[in-house]
Amino acid sequence: MFTSARKTMPALDYVSIIRSVYGDRRAMLAGSFASALTAALTAYRSQSIPLYCIAVAFVVIGLVRDLNTRAFWRAAIDSDDARAAELWENRAVISGSGLALVYGFWCLFAMLLVTDPFAELASVSLSIAVMVGICARNFGLDRLVALQMLGVIVPMAVGFFLHGDVFHPVLAALLIVMLASFRKLAGDIRSILLSAVHGRVEASRLAAELDMAMTTLEHGLCMLDERGVISVANERAMRLFSVMGLPELLGQPVASVLGALGDSGVLPRTAVDRLLDVIGKHMSGKVLLCLPAGRYYEVSVSSRNETTVLLFEDISERIASEERINFMARHDTLTALPNRTYFGELATEDMEARRFAGAQPRLVSLMIIDIDDFKHVNDTFGHIVGDELLMQVANRLRQALPAEAVLARLGGDEFVIYRGAVGDAVQAQADAAAILTAFAAPFRLEGLTLSVAVSIGLATSAITAEALDDLMTKADLALYSAKGDGKARSQLFHAQMDIDYHYRQRLKTDLREAVQEGALSLAFQPLLDIATRRVVTCEALARWNHPELGPIPPSTFIPLAEEMGLISDITAWVIGRATAQCSQWPGAVGVAVNISARDFRGIDLGKLVEGGLANSGLDPARLEIEVTETAVIEEREIAHRVLSDLAAKGIAIALDDFGTGYSSLSYLNALPFTKLKIDRSFVADIATNPRSLRLLANVARLGRDLDLTVIAEGVETEEQLDTMLAHTEIQQVQGYFFSRPLPERDIGELIGRLNAAQGAPKAKLRHG
Repeated sequence: MFTSARKTMPALDYVSIIRSVYGDRRAMLAGSFASALTAALTAYRSQSIPLYCIAVAFVVIGLVRDLNTRAFWRAAIDSDDARAAELWENRAVISGSGLALVYGFWCLFAMLLVTDPFAELASVSLSIAVMVGICARNFGLDRLVALQMLGVIVPMAVGFFLHGDVFHPVLAALLIVMLASFRKLAGDIRSILLSAVHGRVEASRLAAELDMAMTTLEHGLCMLDERGVISVANERAMRLFSVMGLPELLGQPVASVLGALGDSGVLPRTAVDRLLDVIGKHMSGKVLLCLPAGRYYEVSVSSRNETTVLLFEDISERIASEERINFMARHDTLTALPNRTYFGELATEDMEARRFAGAQPRLVSLMIIDIDDFKHVNDTFGHIVGDELLMQVANRLRQALPAEAVLARLGGDEFVIYRGAVGDAVQAQADAAAILTAFAAPFRLEGLTLSVAVSIGLATSAITAEALDDLMTKADLALYSAKGDGKARSQLFHAQMDIDYHYRQRLKTDLREAVQEGALSLAFQPLLDIATRRVVTCEALARWNHPELGPIPPSTFIPLAEEMGLISDITAWVIGRATAQCSQWPGAVGVAVNISARDFRGIDLGKLVEGGLANSGLDPARLEIEVTETAVIEEREIAHRVLSDLAAKGIAIALDDFGTGYSSLSYLNALPFTKLKIDRSFVADIATNPRSLRLLANVARLGRDLDLTVIAEGVETEEQLDTMLAHTEIQQVQGYFFSRPLPERDIGELIGRLNAAQGAPKAKLRHG
């Protein structure tokens, strides 16, 4: 009787019963407040303090039960969580039993503490009504029903027994009988309802499972009887065949349905015949059907006991996804052109087909196109503009090429074009010229108008003679030559390029070994004060004497070092070696070291300079850093920070080769330059060309106006020197007229001799 219903019911039934107990929050709250109002009326009529307390108790318990009900629904227990439901059963038993006791004591107080017939009638009649409600509401929980009945009837029966006459005890006894009958009634209701519910649930479950299987199946389903007639079809199957023009399926022979679709051309006839063959032989298998509008269905056939089931699975998205994945794997995502891998497949396939066709051998052409100065576009305008430029370049290349040409993007700003059977090299060069012409018009990008040029490397080959990789290598070498010759042009591969290529590859390998083994050396070229003719600085220049090939010019191995990423290693070695040598020179002669653009990112230049000065003990004022304007532009922000830090330490900063780059006055003003080195091209003909002399004089005056020390490079004759003295404000000079670059062992002697000969005739100042 006092056992939890959890032990006697399945979890689903138990949780359902608990939910019904908490089902109608408003009705419970209204009953509590109605009872409170009635108790308050009886208390007012009889002026009884205990009855007022009963009214308050109704209100308090009503609010507690309301809060408990709200909490139950917020908890949202699962339909099979019997453990959680038992907690809420216990809370319902406690609150429900408390409410029943209030009703019972209301009757007890009305009969014993007051003498008002209205109070007795109201309390007893309302409590009896509550017992009926208990049976109707809580029939599922025997423990709750029993405790609530006891809570109401026991105090009420006590009141009847103590009323003082013979009739009221008889009524009390009858209440005990009522308790038993009400509990039995609740049990009967519980048994009947649960039995009915179980039967209905089981039947509904079986029907729902079948219906669910049919309606939620993601595929169309048709079931055929032993005669091959469609006896069952779900909604998806009906919709599928309706789209194909056959809205009626049930009762139709599958052979006539599929045959009609095959005859009308809605389905491929071969696929229909294959499907009917599998069905007719009661086999299992899969058949692919291609429907109109590019839809694909895979039909799975299963047969058992003369019954056949057809499943129609829509695999259109899967096929489309496979096609998209295949496209993405073979094409560039930005331009939608074939990528390097797919281009290789297409070009190789064409070359193989032509090679084995037995036709007269003809030339094929391959062009590699590179956008000139594309990095400048990205750095200046951002990658969004750069991507838009790449897409427009791809479109312009498509328009400039014949339809049979294969255009692809190799990556970055490089494109490749393959064309089979071009006829001869003249035709291939005409194709390249057409591309260059196509780029004459500017591009309009994001509100910008940009003039963009391309360089083209072109290679041709007989299709029986060469592999695609070899052709690509030749075109790449031709592109390198086109870039080196000034860009915005095309270059046809020739044999010397291959020789030069292998020569460069050998130099790269040997240069790496030379840097690792310390096989480089330093040479120094002096800079003289034009007024005193004394050496003030020597420029440190790296030299490489190859053991087999002899001296390699810096103009050859320095670009190689930058390309290989070795330039910063060379710079670090030069700074350490040059500062050590300078510390041994007489007087206050300084040393100048050239810095590459890559050094600003490749090494910690400030730390490296500090280390060189510390190890050599050289005064920072005797060290000079030379940097070209191109290097400053390529690494603008880092260069400004690094050069400013070096200048703050007292190190001189020189702008080298002024006049060969952008020659922007803004850089002269924004960066901490202390010296301006005018390129040798300004000096070459000043003795014979008045226009060149005026240009040199104006550039020198500009440098002086900016408080810079002005240096002229490339002074080779006494006439040039005399002209500078007479007509310009140049302060220092450098060139072969005074000295070629000398090895470390000779530079100290030269400095001593030139500086000691300050008063000697000018002609005697020349050195070998």
